[in-house]
Amino acid sequence: MSVTVVGSLNEDVLVAVDRLPGRGETVVGRAATLTPGGKGANQAAAAGLLGPGVHMVGRVGEDPAGARQLAALAASRVNVGRVLRTVGAPTGSATIPVEEGSGENLIVVVPGANALLTAADVDVPSVREAQVVLLQLEVPLDSVAAAARAATGTVVLTPAPPQDLPAALLERVDVLLPNEHELVQLAGADAGDRSPAALTDLARRVTRGAVVVTLGARGALVVPADGGAALLQPPPPVAAVDTTGAGDCFSGALGQALAAGAALTDAVRYAVAAAALSTTGPGARGALPDDDAVRALLPRVPAATPVG
Repeated sequence: MSVTVVGSLNEDVLVAVDRLPGRGETVVGRAATLTPGGKGANQAAAAGLLGPGVHMVGRVGEDPAGARQLAALAASRVNVGRVLRTVGAPTGSATIPVEEGSGENLIVVVPGANALLTAADVDVPSVREAQVVLLQLEVPLDSVAAAARAATGTVVLTPAPPQDLPAALLERVDVLLPNEHELVQLAGADAGDRSPAALTDLARRVTRGAVVVTLGARGALVVPADGGAALLQPPPPVAAVDTTGAGDCFSGALGQALAAGAALTDAVRYAVAAAALSTTGPGARGALPDDDAVRALLPRVPAATPVG
C-alpha cells in the first residue's frame, strides 16, 4: 500500500500563552518552541508513523529550516525524494500561539517555497501510482488540481485554508475533509454552530462525493457519497494538551486506513482515535501515535450514531 501527500512543509514557532489574543490585542507568551510543521508535512509524518509506503511531494528552501524539515520527515519514515530544494525562496513558516489548559490555537502561515510548487512538480510516479493521495490548500491551487488529475487512487482533499474550489477539482476528489468552519465557508453559509444534521445538508450542497467533517472534541461526521445516512463518530476520552495538528493527524491516519483497504466509516473510527492521541502532547507532531497505540485505543472509541 502507499500514501502520497502533496502539500506544504513549514517550520512552526509555537508560543505558549495563558489565553489566545483577541483582534488587535497583545498577550505575553510564556515560551517559544521551534518545530517542524506544514499541513502537508504533518499529514505525511502522521501517516509515516502509522504505516509504510508514505511519500511527500513539495518544496522547501535551500536553508537550514529546509534541511530540518527533510530530516524530520525522514525520521517519520517518509520518502522525501520528491521534496525539491528551492533557490531564492525560504522554507515556509508558521507562528502558532497555543492556549495553555485548553490546547486551542491560532495559526499564521508564511508560504515561502510552498508557493512555488508547480503542476509539473506533482505529475510524478509517486502521485500517479499511490493508492491514496492526500491534498491540502497551502500550495497553489493549480498544483493541487494537477495532483488530483494525475492521481489514479483515492483522492482526499483537506480544504484548508478555505477558498472557492473549482467544480472540476471537486469532481476529482473522492473524500472531502473539511472542519466545521471550512465546510460552512465552502457552502457560502453564515457562520455559527450547527447540528450534525445541518452540517450534513451543507456537505451535500458542496459536493456529491463523500464528505468527512472533523468536529474537534465532538469527533467526526461521515456523509457518504451514495446519499446514505450520515454517521457521527465520537472520539475516545483523552486529556488534551495541544490540539495543533490534530486535523492533520486525522488526515494522515485516514489515508493509511483507506490505503489498507478499510471502509470509510472504519477509516474514520481509526482516524478519530489517532487524532485524539495526537492532542496529548505539545505541537503538531509532539504526540503522533504509531499503529499499536491507535489499535490499543480503538476499544474505547464510542460507536458511531446515525444522524437523524
